[in-house]
Amino acid sequence: MQQIRCVLIGILLLVASCKKDNYYKDSGTHDPHFKGSTLDYLDATPFYFDTIAAVVRLAGMEEVFKSDTLTFFAPTDISVLRLIKDLNYNLYAQGYDTVKVLSDVPSAIWQNYLEMYMFHGANQLKDYPQIDYGLIAIYPGQGYLSWNGTPMNIGVIYNDDNGVKYVGYRQLTLAYIPDPARPRDNWYMVHVASGNILTDNGVVHTLDVNHLFFGFDQNRFAADMKAVMQSGG
Repeated sequence: MQQIRCVLIGILLLVASCKKDNYYKDSGTHDPHFKGSTLDYLDATPFYFDTIAAVVRLAGMEEVFKSDTLTFFAPTDISVLRLIKDLNYNLYAQGYDTVKVLSDVPSAIWQNYLEMYMFHGANQLKDYPQIDYGLIAIYPGQGYLSWNGTPMNIGVIYNDDNGVKYVGYRQLTLAYIPDPARPRDNWYMVHVASGNILTDNGVVHTLDVNHLFFGFDQNRFAADMKAVMQSGG
């Protein structure tokens, strides 16, 4: 019965992910003004963010998303669905109980990984420096600490146009730096698909659908879950 349940959950997650993958389009920058809080914006865009809005509430961050000045690099729901699918394969293979509903994940874990995408202040694309991943020593973007102090890099790619460097469209990127002792190694980088949504308390930049896993590192997330289960938490 446990195996059948895991298979069914995997199928449901895959179907949900495929539906959103098929319809998600990188449409650039939308109308930048939204009348409401950052959480209101997530709630008003359920096709992309209904699961992310649920994670915000499970993490106990609802008031922060309503009132604190916040720049949020918003992952789409697909990244959470992929994470849970991968997590359940991992847990089941090692004899752990699998995640049936999002609330099976402790609030502290949701909060820790959600805060990787959150930054103090209200920053738009124009507020970030240039990054060139082929010339990182010259155009390195900039290192930032996320809401919980996780080292991240944020930069703007200046694309080429008709063979002329740096005169094309500009695109934000966000990167997780897994080892602060080696700040330019092994980044988990993701592009922003649609940016500069101005809410009443901040700015939202929507991450590209190719951001595979919420929290960037699915193995680290799984290790945190197993640690909680081993401790009886």
